[in-house]
Amino acid sequence: MPVISRFYGIIIRMYFQQAEHNPPHIHAIYGEEVAAIDIQTYEVMEGQLPPKILTMIREWVQIHQKELFHMWDTQEFKPLSPLE
Repeated sequence: MPVISRFYGIIIRMYFQQAEHNPPHIHAIYGEEVAAIDIQTYEVMEGQLPPKILTMIREWVQIHQKELFHMWDTQEFKPLSPLE
């Protein structure tokens, strides 16, 4: 599972598509907590994160949404800039 970005102690990953299911989503890890977040709706599909962390991740997804959809479709993973 490639690391797409790291910021403020958060790690963003995406699994290879054949091992995953729709809708397109990322996996966010913060300490011991993990959540799958829908790229289209920004909703938590599975898991949980502290509200402040979830807000930052949603902002990051919004900024990189087009690139994330491209990665999901093509499996051409690349690092994306962190939230600043």
